[in-house]
Amino acid sequence: MTKLPKAPPLYPKTHLLAASGIAALLSLALLVFPSSDVEAKRTTMGLEMPAPLEQLKDTEEQQPVAPIAEQPSPAPFAQIENDTPTDTEQAASAPPAPAVPGETAKKEPGHRQVVVAKGDTLSTLFEKVGLPATTVHDVLASDKQAKQFTQLKRGQLLQFELSAEGELLSLHSKVSDLDTIRLTKGAKGFAFNRETSKPVTREAYAHGVIKNSLSQSAQRAGLSHSQTMDMASIFGYDVDFAQDIRQGDEFDVIYEQKVLEGKVIGTGSILSARFTNRGKTYTAVRYTNKQGNTNYYTADGNSMRKAFIRTPVDFARISSRFSMGRKHPILNKIRAHKGVDYAAPRGTPIKAAGDGKVTLAGRRGGYGNTVIIQHGNSYTTLYGHMQGFAKGIKTGGSVKQGQVIGYIGTTGLSTGPHLHYEFQVNGVHVDPLGQKLPMADPIAKAEKQRFTQFSQPLMAKMDQERTTMLASKR
Repeated sequence: MTKLPKAPPLYPKTHLLAASGIAALLSLALLVFPSSDVEAKRTTMGLEMPAPLEQLKDTEEQQPVAPIAEQPSPAPFAQIENDTPTDTEQAASAPPAPAVPGETAKKEPGHRQVVVAKGDTLSTLFEKVGLPATTVHDVLASDKQAKQFTQLKRGQLLQFELSAEGELLSLHSKVSDLDTIRLTKGAKGFAFNRETSKPVTREAYAHGVIKNSLSQSAQRAGLSHSQTMDMASIFGYDVDFAQDIRQGDEFDVIYEQKVLEGKVIGTGSILSARFTNRGKTYTAVRYTNKQGNTNYYTADGNSMRKAFIRTPVDFARISSRFSMGRKHPILNKIRAHKGVDYAAPRGTPIKAAGDGKVTLAGRRGGYGNTVIIQHGNSYTTLYGHMQGFAKGIKTGGSVKQGQVIGYIGTTGLSTGPHLHYEFQVNGVHVDPLGQKLPMADPIAKAEKQRFTQFSQPLMAKMDQERTTMLASKR
């Protein structure tokens, strides 16, 4: 049987292979890139919200549920175009929209604070918290007192309260331990307010022993410079702080202390004090009488204030004493030195030794700039070589004891900055260091009982504090 020859292929083999490849590629493309209808269907399904429980039961009975594997995954939020989530959903899950150039982004409401640095102005501080320059103008134009916010100090803290739109609602800053300034926005703009806190005043105790100087010992004891000066002024009628202070002298002080929110923010007056100098003890109590006049008295009611203070310059050094046979340092010949010289730095204040009338405030020969004060009919004091006169000091004027009348200088015949101080009684020069000073009036009899009721508790408290302090050091 003769075999029939095979029919030749309708297409070359290479063509068949190419056709198979094209078919495979088309199938893959259809799987990867669905038609627009299918893509839209997936988007809709991805956004469908779950139905209530009752509705799900009815649906399940009518329609079969597609297997989980066949359910298309929902599209990400960035691809969603046909639906918008609620405000709550958007705040919870949607990322913040990117800032649009030229558009002010909304700020979260709340508190901002900034510390003043070197070179800062109110404008730069507003800029740091995102407030425009127009807000600075609105603030300063709202109230004349608002300009206090421009008086900035390095380290000062400014605190801002902003709205949800980033607008300024209030601004406040603490300008001292007691004072806070505040601006609050209202219907008519910003209103300025200054709030002053009232501290609590309590009694405090300080004790010191002099080792080198009164000022150093007082500082170690916790007293301020002004309190040290007050203590020297209180006892200045009996103690010459320029020459009488010795190592081992000691003091006790009860004074007012101002406290705010548990923090000591300042001190007040000395209420009572005790000073022991060269073995002799002096006491002082501050007392205000029924007429409102305040002075210091001894514990038994005698006035601490005499007609004159012993030293017209605080903490000065005596460079030359009263002498009838001193050799003048410039004239180089024997010439009586009818006063006391107090050496101190140029510009140190000079105080009037007592109440009186100024008979001269001007130049006087070798004394240079000079002030002469007449105290009643018997006493006269002279102050020479001044650098200049204090404000208001002029010939014919009146001065009070302790009032600053001028400043240490070196005018006239002087080799260095110092005060030349003279004291005359009935026209005769006397040594002011050795002159017995007249006493001022004691507590009036009508005030005696009231004074005693006030002074005794203070003195007892000082004794108790001292005893406790000494016991703690044992």
